[in-house]
Amino acid sequence: MMPLHFHRSGSGEPLFILHGLFGTWENLGTTIKTLAEHYDVIAPDMLNHGRSPHIETFNYETMANAVLELADQLNIETFKLLGHSMGGKIAMELAINHPDRIEKLIVVDIAPVQYPHHHVDVFEGLKSISLETLNSRSEADKHLAKHVTNPSVRAFLLKNLYRNKAGRFEWRMHLSALDTHYQHIAAAVSKGRYSGPTLFIKGSDSEYLLADYQHAVTQRFANTQLRIIEGTGHWPHAEKPALFTKIVERFLSDSSNRAG
Repeated sequence: MMPLHFHRSGSGEPLFILHGLFGTWENLGTTIKTLAEHYDVIAPDMLNHGRSPHIETFNYETMANAVLELADQLNIETFKLLGHSMGGKIAMELAINHPDRIEKLIVVDIAPVQYPHHHVDVFEGLKSISLETLNSRSEADKHLAKHVTNPSVRAFLLKNLYRNKAGRFEWRMHLSALDTHYQHIAAAVSKGRYSGPTLFIKGSDSEYLLADYQHAVTQRFANTQLRIIEGTGHWPHAEKPALFTKIVERFLSDSSNRAG
C-alpha cells in the first residue's frame, strides 16, 4: 500500500481528478471547486508529487494502481475519472487495466503515446537550484529563469518549494526520481482497450494531442469524443475554466454515453 495524500470535496457520484507532471491536486483547484457542486470529487497528489509518498522506481502501472488503492481505501467501487497531461496517462492506464471500475473517462491534452523529452530545460533549471544555500523564492526564480523563460511556468514549478521545520527549503516533488525515471513518464500507456465513454479535450494551440496520434487513441478507446477549446494551450482548464468545466459537466451528465 502506498496511501496517496488527497483532497475530497462535494457530494454525489464519485469523480477522481488527477494532476500533471510537477503538479499537485491544487493545480486543478478551480475545476475541483466547480465540479464539487455536483460530484464527490477526490483529487490525490500523484506518487512523487505533493504530499504523497516518494518512491524510487515508478511507472504508469504503479501510479494507476496507487489511485485504485485509494478508491478501495475509500470503499468506492466504480467512479468517473479525469486526468490532465501525466494525470491523463495515469487515467488511461487505469481505465485500460481496470475497465470495470471506470464509468467514464476524460483525458485532457495528452495522447497514449510515447513523447520525446519535453522537459530538459525544466530539469536543468530545477537542478541548478541549490536548496542547501537557497535563501528565498526570488533567488530560486533567478536561477530557474536561466533555463525557463516563461514566468508563469516558473511560478507553477516553484509552488513545489516549501520550508521544512528547520526553516530550510525542500521540494514537495521527488525531483531526483522524476529526473531519473523520466522515460517512464514519457512512455506510452498499455495497449489494452477501454470501451467505456471517453472524452479527449485538446487545447487548440497545444502540440500534445495531435492528429498523428488518432490511431493510437482509437486503438485503445473505442467510444471516444474529442472537444477542442480554441485559444488555449496545454492547460485549457486554467486558461478557459468556465468553458472547460461546462464541457466536462455536459459529458459526465449525458445519459446517452453511459458505460455498458
